Amino acid sequence: MRHGKHTFKIGRTGSHRRAMLANMLKSLIENERIETTVVKAKELRRRADRMITLAKKDTLASKRSAIAEMRILFNPLTTKEARRAKAGDTAAYTRDRGVIGKLFGELKDRFTQRQGGYTRIIPLRNRIGDNALTCYIEYLK
Repeated sequence: MRHGKHTFKIGRTGSHRRAMLANMLKSLIENERIETTVVKAKELRRRADRMITLAKKDTLASKRSAIAEMRILFNPLTTKEARRAKAGDTAAYTRDRGVIGKLFGELKDRFTQRQGGYTRIIPLRNRIGDNALTCYIEYLK
């Protein structure tokens, strides 16, 4: 029985779906607003709200859970990169490091008083080609 096992399959294999949602989640955290289809946005909303909840806990375990969920390559900096980063050169950081920093910094601080419902979905139009309903998904201000 699959009681309580709700998921949108989105017409993809499990590995493809996990990779796609991880990339969409990184883009959402980085840009705070992305355009996608409604079905993908509804599945992404569940994961995006969970990421904010993890960020609000702000423990090492929650950081590791967020890194695992978003499939982040969080390799340590080499000594040369660490020196450049200490001098103020942020080019040493990858996109993934910036995503984790933003999640556990700016977004965590923004939603400290809010108990849930961190994202919203705004319907747009039907996409030309396959007539799929598109929308914006964004974090609340």
